[in-house]
Amino acid sequence: MAFGVLIIGDEILSGRRADKHLVKAVELLKARGLALSWARYCGDERPRLIETLRQTFTSGDVVFSFGGIGATPDDHTRQCAAAALGVELALHADAEREIRARFGDEANAQRLVMGEFPVGSQIIPNPYNRIPGFGICEHWFLPGFPEMSWPMMEWVLDTHYRHLHHAQAWAEQSIAVLHAHESQLLDLMNAWQTRFGVTIFSLPSLGGKEGRRHIELGAKGEPEAVAAAMVAMREDISRSGHPWCEMEALQSQQ
Repeated sequence: MAFGVLIIGDEILSGRRADKHLVKAVELLKARGLALSWARYCGDERPRLIETLRQTFTSGDVVFSFGGIGATPDDHTRQCAAAALGVELALHADAEREIRARFGDEANAQRLVMGEFPVGSQIIPNPYNRIPGFGICEHWFLPGFPEMSWPMMEWVLDTHYRHLHHAQAWAEQSIAVLHAHESQLLDLMNAWQTRFGVTIFSLPSLGGKEGRRHIELGAKGEPEAVAAAMVAMREDISRSGHPWCEMEALQSQQ
């Protein structure tokens, strides 16, 4: 299954807040042998968010959505998810139970709004303050606060997708080729990819003021194929006359 993230909020697009969810989502997936296939950002504009969710609901992907599930006037994610699916919002019994357990006699109508989810949803427990998120159609809607959303994402991954953890062996390795241009290495890159059935990648770097200009050249895919491709890569780069070193050696010099 492909995994995607949708990060919602005008504050992200305006720069008032810097997004931290993308990097963390990659980290949480990677720790379980999974990978992120795509990421999208969207503001708090209802028509655009509804259309975005219509697209992601039809993708068949597992989607983690961050932000906009509160009860303030600028929170539209719950309503937009319902509209995108063509269902109503309704107070979820489990969400109501959690909110009442959190606030007791102060669980008024305004607070219970946060438990109104698209019909057919299930809740995502919130260990921070018991105000849950919700999941529907392989989409998991989380708060914008990292303290809440990151443990909730872990819970979803470990509860609903444990069978996918480390299901596919995967490896990634790379070396640093110094003072080279990608155009000089294209034929070699295409040859390695065809020969070993791996994905060859290159990441040029100008090196900065104190660094060394280089290309991070590597392979990713099935571990044995990656290992064989890296042996050929080191040999072919040496024969080509381009100086190279292991990435760890380059990083230790910078």
